[in-house]
Amino acid sequence: MAAEHKFTQEPHKLLVIPGPIEVSDDVLYANAHPSMSHVSPDFIPVLGDCIRMTREILYTTTGQPFLIAGSGTLGWDQVSSNLVEPGENALVLHTGYFGDSFAECLEVYGANVDQLKAKIGAVSTTAEIENALRAKKYKIVTITHVDTSTGVLSDARGIAETVRRVSPDTLVALDAVCSVASEEIQFDAWGLDVVLTASQKGLGTPPGLSILVASQRAIKVWETRKAPPTSFYASWKKWLPIMRAYEAGNAMYFATPPVQLIYAFHASLSAITKGSPSLEHRFAAHKEAARRVRAAGAELGLKTLALEEGFTANGMTALYFPEGLSAADVIPRLGARGVIVAAGLHKEIKDKYFRIGHMGVTVVEPSRGDIDRIVSGLKEVIAEARAAKNA
Repeated sequence: MAAEHKFTQEPHKLLVIPGPIEVSDDVLYANAHPSMSHVSPDFIPVLGDCIRMTREILYTTTGQPFLIAGSGTLGWDQVSSNLVEPGENALVLHTGYFGDSFAECLEVYGANVDQLKAKIGAVSTTAEIENALRAKKYKIVTITHVDTSTGVLSDARGIAETVRRVSPDTLVALDAVCSVASEEIQFDAWGLDVVLTASQKGLGTPPGLSILVASQRAIKVWETRKAPPTSFYASWKKWLPIMRAYEAGNAMYFATPPVQLIYAFHASLSAITKGSPSLEHRFAAHKEAARRVRAAGAELGLKTLALEEGFTANGMTALYFPEGLSAADVIPRLGARGVIVAAGLHKEIKDKYFRIGHMGVTVVEPSRGDIDRIVSGLKEVIAEARAAKNA
């Protein structure tokens, strides 16, 4: 598609919150596709390709993707209503705001939920997870891979290995809304049962698409549940035939897919899976961008929420304001320089920090100069804000 047009989006402020993120010209152009039928012979292979390319992103050959109109939040509903029956136990590994939200969703559908809460900026230890799994039988363990409220990265691989060893029948669900395509996720090799995400972060597509991949083991658990799923719109009974039909080259209807958004997602997936850099180099580029942003913050005396380097995400950074400064001193000044960052979200410390996203084209297209703008903007704004305080 890139060769067929010379579309360039209008100048605008640089959006470097932890999602939505900047999107490429090709993706935005694809999102402007003319209206067409969702059962058109032209559209069917586009959705089918998206299903196949989603597997590539997560290194799975057997996982079942579900691409449904909605936000990442819809992934919680899919997990809660399809895999956990009322009265069953769920363990939520909590590293911030989104652990509370996943727990609330599970409770809405009747699960008995325990949360293993790490202190702010940290993750639960292997010993703590083992003790929880030995104390009670859980149907599912949920992990927030990168909690967008804190920028804390959980060791998904290590946690999944622990669950498999201690409680092999327990399902492992990874909330990867803020990590897919910016952090490596080996779905098959790590033994994950669910990865849920959304279009507007590392996948570099406008908001509006809920993306979930379920293992064949998870599908089997769903097929053998005692009671019907407790959601209508999120029910895999409705969506699994749709996904299978489109992948096989046939149309089937339950609810209208977001046609233009699927075209945009196709453009982004094609660039990620078939373009340059490769997936491996893409992850390395995100790691380097994160290093640069955090190094700039450290030089200015800004501490990360993550307490250890091993807990820091590659797609975003959460930084405490320096002593004497607040959100009002920093965020509007960055905005005036055309750099949009996000305020704090964690309810206990929301006024003490801010968040920067560095994902997608901002990272993998260095000619844009986005990371340079973030770094120079931080340096200028902190210096200006400190000078204003001391005046």
